[in-house]
Amino acid sequence: MALLTLSLAAPAAAQTQPPAREQQQRQVVLPNNPNEAVPEARVAVGVATYLRFDASLDKASVEVEGRPARFRWVDVGERLIAVEPSVDLGAEERLVVRVRYRDGASPAVATLVLVTHPTLVDKEVEVVRRSRTVEALEAALAEKEAALAALQAVSGPAGLVFSGRLDFKGVQARRIELVPTGPQSGLKVVKGEAYRATTWALAVVRVRNLPGQKPWGPGEARLTRPNGTPVKVRSVDMDKAQLAPGEEGLVALETEAPFWDAGEFLRLELLDKSGTRRLSIPEVKL
Repeated sequence: MALLTLSLAAPAAAQTQPPAREQQQRQVVLPNNPNEAVPEARVAVGVATYLRFDASLDKASVEVEGRPARFRWVDVGERLIAVEPSVDLGAEERLVVRVRYRDGASPAVATLVLVTHPTLVDKEVEVVRRSRTVEALEAALAEKEAALAALQAVSGPAGLVFSGRLDFKGVQARRIELVPTGPQSGLKVVKGEAYRATTWALAVVRVRNLPGQKPWGPGEARLTRPNGTPVKVRSVDMDKAQLAPGEEGLVALETEAPFWDAGEFLRLELLDKSGTRRLSIPEVKL
């Protein structure tokens, strides 16, 4: 009787084993059109499926439907999402995986659905974005050109008004009169101008890098009131990448909204990126 009981129990145990499925590696292409079908990845209990993407992912944006109830584990890497379901999905069950790319290219979001196939399972799925057609690239270029034209249209005086950087009080301009006459660190101030508006001030200085010196470019600008209070410098730029020996260039530095008196002298210092070549103008009215 014991032998008979064993022979009847063995088929029942075998029926609880998950069906053997052929493991595959394949590629799916993400659609550019939201009306196109979402690609599928086939998963199965006891098998880890690796979704490999062609660009870096925003890990914080990963969404896996049914997690954690339907999955033994989910792992997210720089370009990888790995999943292993704890049970096979139902015949009509489709669980969505959604993640955003970090590069912002189109499509910006990758969406797949996980399904269970009776005979196949995806061990590894390469997820790629479809190469854009010439027509799509031309349309994108036209859109960018239109945006650039709109930006250029408001980058002049009208743009200053729209942004609030120029109001009815206008801009006061004056020359920087007391410029040093001698060289400093192989540099010389040729001349300068100062501009003052309600929300900003601007110092523009023409600098000459004397012959025989190394190339120079501004790395930092400092403005200080007579009492030692620093003035915040928003930006410092030059009309050239760097000044070759004997070359001149315009250096412009923009400050925060003026809180000092227009007749007050400020100390201006320009330093290169190494901090070793310093140009100082002790008395600047902004």
